[in-house]
Amino acid sequence: MPIALIVLAAGQGSRMQSDLPKVLHRVAHAPLLAHALRAGGTLRPDRVVVVAGHGGDAVEAVTRALDPEAIVVRQTEQKGTAHAVAQARAALDGFSGDAVILYGDTPFIRPETLDAMLSARADGADVVVLGFEAADPGRYGRLVTDGDRLERIVEAKDATPEELRIRLCNSGVIVADKDLLFELIDQVGADNAAGEYYLTDIVALARAARRPARVVTCPEAETMGVNTRADLARAEATFQADMRREAMATGATLTAPETVFFAHDTVIGRDVTIEPNVVFGPDVTIESGATIRAFSHLEGCHVSDGCVVGPYARLRPGAELDRGVRIGNFVEVKSAQVHEGAKINHLTYIGDAEIGARANIGAGTITCNYDGVSKHRTIVGADAFIGSDTMLVAPVTIGAGAITGSGSVVTEDVPDDALALGRARQVTKPGYADRLRQALRTLKESC
Repeated sequence: MPIALIVLAAGQGSRMQSDLPKVLHRVAHAPLLAHALRAGGTLRPDRVVVVAGHGGDAVEAVTRALDPEAIVVRQTEQKGTAHAVAQARAALDGFSGDAVILYGDTPFIRPETLDAMLSARADGADVVVLGFEAADPGRYGRLVTDGDRLERIVEAKDATPEELRIRLCNSGVIVADKDLLFELIDQVGADNAAGEYYLTDIVALARAARRPARVVTCPEAETMGVNTRADLARAEATFQADMRREAMATGATLTAPETVFFAHDTVIGRDVTIEPNVVFGPDVTIESGATIRAFSHLEGCHVSDGCVVGPYARLRPGAELDRGVRIGNFVEVKSAQVHEGAKINHLTYIGDAEIGARANIGAGTITCNYDGVSKHRTIVGADAFIGSDTMLVAPVTIGAGAITGSGSVVTEDVPDDALALGRARQVTKPGYADRLRQALRTLKESC
């Protein structure tokens, strides 16, 4: 059965106290909307429709970046969830199949749960609703059932005292035939406490038309919605806890799991060791057998097997480490290819560069890659030895096996196996230190 995905992302999210649309707030370095689209994307939908409203231009721009084929429609007036879904009607002209409704602020719906809902549809239910047993039902809509049949959904503000005692609650996620969905939405009214068009009313309308409705359940944590900054923090904590468990279950060692923070797309191989207080930004892959030592920050980089990174290292976008590379304390690498077995162990910046195999980069080395207008590239050949406190003024090439003297400023290419010295000759004047101190004290006293 073809599938269309409708993601509701029009809410203002006033409780976030933010100018940023709610669905663009981030969990694990990705917008909430990205998590929802990724969950729905596991169904391989034929069409994706995102309903934007508040901050629509920003939501549309992010949607285009996440899925260029997605269709973005606008809900210019906030009249409720049924009204929001209705805005997707024109975008689904010509489509025949099931519509899956997700929410841009509900990031943790699992693929297995969506598969279970589609299975319920295949088993004969015309409308399938995702429910959960709430620890504190509070403001959630209640699912009124008769055996395994779903009779209706009652919003908390419209519920009777008896209905408020129900703990089976509505997540808002719905699967239904697309044509039936819009047929039912056309019948939804706004005769309720909020004066809105509730999508939940389609269940009772379906039952009245003898169209069976069913509930599929999932854990409450999976349906977590984000409405406040506190919710956002809880969502981040939930994601991180799940990611840590997954990393350890697949063979990584986290010596202090609660201090390691992953991004939504972090890839960790087997037998990787991650020490305390490591932070991963987006687009990081760590291959098997690597060690990431404490207090390191990595983003946009690739670390091959057998590498050791840190402690206190920073790998920025474009850092590519071949196998067996050593990146030590207070080293920063950006837009650089570091070949097999190279060592950059202390207090060094390597940017816009290529470091040859087995090269040794001494402490305090800097690739001076930026002239205030443009970036320039530094190349260090295999087996080169860069002395401590060398300034490599790009563009410059250091040949294979070459050596630079400590404290050198290198502005010209160095041939293979050559020694480059680029520093002033030392001058020593005996007794001048004491004479200088006396002169400085005299100057100070006269001021």
